[in-house]
Amino acid sequence: MFSMMTPTKDKKSSRPNGKVCGNCSAPEGNESAPKLSACARCGLAFYCSRDCQRAHWKANHKQHCIPKADRAPQHRKPSDISKGADSEAAAAGHKCAICQDALADASSLTLPCTHVFHGTCVSELRKYGVQQVCPLCRIPLPPGPEKVYEETARRYMVILRLVNTGRASWSALPDWAQREVDAAIAKWRVAADEGHARAQCNLGLMFEEGRGVAQSDEEAVKWYRKAADQGHAHAQCRLGFMFAEGSGVAQSDEEALKWYRKAVEQRHAQAQCSLGFMFGEGRGVAQSDEEAVQWYRKAAVQGDAMALRNLGLMFEQGRGVAQSDKEAVRWYRKAANLGGAQAQCNLGLMFEQGRGVAQSDKEAVKWYRKAADQGSAQAQRNLGFMFEQGRGVAQSDVEAVKWYRKAADQGLARAQYNLGVMFNEGCGVAQSDEEAVQWYRKAADQGDADAQFNLGLMFEDGRGVAQSDEEAVKCYSKAADQGDADAQFNLGLMFEDGRGVAQSDEKAVQSYRKAADQGHARAEFNLGVMFERGRGVA
Repeated sequence: MFSMMTPTKDKKSSRPNGKVCGNCSAPEGNESAPKLSACARCGLAFYCSRDCQRAHWKANHKQHCIPKADRAPQHRKPSDISKGADSEAAAAGHKCAICQDALADASSLTLPCTHVFHGTCVSELRKYGVQQVCPLCRIPLPPGPEKVYEETARRYMVILRLVNTGRASWSALPDWAQREVDAAIAKWRVAADEGHARAQCNLGLMFEEGRGVAQSDEEAVKWYRKAADQGHAHAQCRLGFMFAEGSGVAQSDEEALKWYRKAVEQRHAQAQCSLGFMFGEGRGVAQSDEEAVQWYRKAAVQGDAMALRNLGLMFEQGRGVAQSDKEAVRWYRKAANLGGAQAQCNLGLMFEQGRGVAQSDKEAVKWYRKAADQGSAQAQRNLGFMFEQGRGVAQSDVEAVKWYRKAADQGLARAQYNLGVMFNEGCGVAQSDEEAVQWYRKAADQGDADAQFNLGLMFEDGRGVAQSDEEAVKCYSKAADQGDADAQFNLGLMFEDGRGVAQSDEKAVQSYRKAADQGHARAEFNLGVMFERGRGVA
């Protein structure tokens, strides 16, 4: 026989409401604490008895008890917060209200409400699902560092693509893009201050390359070090590079190696390549081409374009491996197909010279252009030369000047010399001795022998500069010391005639002899005359 069941009313949940005594931790609702009373001052702490309230006040609650009226969040800029509250709290010897350990400036985190805690403690609150509010004033916590990082990264990628596609540059961003970068940096700082390693590394990169911020190697090193200390492999590699170059820190090959090796332990390809470079150059370690090749191979297996290119260079030069132009081309091509600009330039040169491949000016131009479009100064210079000579492209002095100028503006000495010649001869540009001298001087100051010789000619003839035999001799001497036969011959003339230097047949003969030994016909003739006349020779 079935009986009808009458519906029953829902019983009130018997689960505790989450309140516990701030002193003895007794939960509200048990026998010893049927009902807890809130602190009349802050309303945040609860107690089962007056004795517990007094004990807690003496222990630590007095330090953190903030009246309700004073708990309204203060509107402060993130920069003001990061520079002030946490440092002040640490300096004052305050304790973290979560763990009760002393605050340290290096590990403190300031919330938007200006209360300061250990960053790790706040992270633990989020991790374990505790209500995400400030433990003191109950103001909601900001988004976690991972969420901040990811949301900011998506916005930053828009600007990065804008720059990578040539529609803007980091030094001249549109106003809207600059605002986005400023916002990204501010948000990444928030995440970085909470110990987010990727955000710290990204900040390092922004400052190292001046991406929308004032370039600062010191700031880059600061952020790289924070991330590297947490084991972030790329930050360790970049920090190693900063030590290797002495950028933002005192140069130290030993420190560079230390950080490269840390990153290598995580199989970081760029670090493996960098370690190979250190072995190849013998910096901080005993020089070993074989070790260099070994590390380049490890990085190459992971598809690192620079390692692939460097491996090609080792085969081209026969260092640590049997010399092989074909193997060099094979590795250059792998790196070039990955977009490595230096490898593209190297591959272009192999086609231009017909080394390891069938000679082809058109193929050379193709690869030079790919590298030049990525900003490779050497490729830009080489492409300019191909236009000047009409090799693989229609001859064009105007195009030659365009590419020479791009490379020269990047400080490539050979391109500066080439550009000087174009101004000197009026090819592709209006003839200008003054412009020629300007570019010859830039290249000569970097040690380009041809530029030093040509600058000497300009001083000797008084073209584009005030005539000066003394200055001409200085320029000829610099080029002659590098083995330039024309400069050695001209220097011999200056000594023979006593122009710009004290006349000396002996020194004239010395200079003529050096040039003659290189097959310089006019030097051979003049040396013969000196012997015939018994001048400067026994």
